[in-house]
Amino acid sequence: MDALSRLAEQPERAALFLDVDGVLAPIVDRPEDASVPESTRRELRRLAGRYGLVACVTGRSSDAARRIVGVPELRYAGEHGLELEPAATAYASEVHRFARDSGWPDVEERPVSAALHFRRAADPVAARQALEAVAAEAAARGLRASFGRMVLDILPPLDATKGTAVRRLLAEARLGRALYAGDDTTDLDGFAALDGLELGVRVSVASPEGPPRLRELADVVVDSPEAFAGLLREL
Repeated sequence: MDALSRLAEQPERAALFLDVDGVLAPIVDRPEDASVPESTRRELRRLAGRYGLVACVTGRSSDAARRIVGVPELRYAGEHGLELEPAATAYASEVHRFARDSGWPDVEERPVSAALHFRRAADPVAARQALEAVAAEAAARGLRASFGRMVLDILPPLDATKGTAVRRLLAEARLGRALYAGDDTTDLDGFAALDGLELGVRVSVASPEGPPRLRELADVVVDSPEAFAGLLREL
């Protein structure tokens, strides 16, 4: 909490990087039903006028994240940092074709990636095992595959992560202080991107589905998006 106070003392020198699902928006069975509560939106609007940068760094497309969050004043970096990489568009059709050919029943196509969801599977353990084979096939075809909370992401073979997005946005804004809040495996890259900053604060929104490593590396741990909204009020 000491680091949070230091961050809030000079907000114009700091950035806030926030995942969307599981951090700002509660996890729901149908990804298209996700929404950020209006009380959290009010805090985000306030923070956008106070900090040097407030950005949503998400696996969603930036357009989808902008709709879910409902705060146009924020910066949005979508698809695990891929939207900031111009080379990613060249792989879009290959990624989408692979996802469709997988035969998986719940596929979400994004501009340059695809998500194979299994939250609604009757047997999530069996679904995860089946998707392990899909992930191996994606790797064999030269694509990237990454598991998150009840989802397998199929991605272009580029060195683009939430961490590369954070570093790029910090460089653009010329800021050396930052907070990163996440709940899933891909947010470990966001945590790592704060290494070497003048001040870095890592916040884990913990859940039984999230990686234990995220909690271990966090400076602050909260147990729900509602609790994280309370933390935002302290900033």
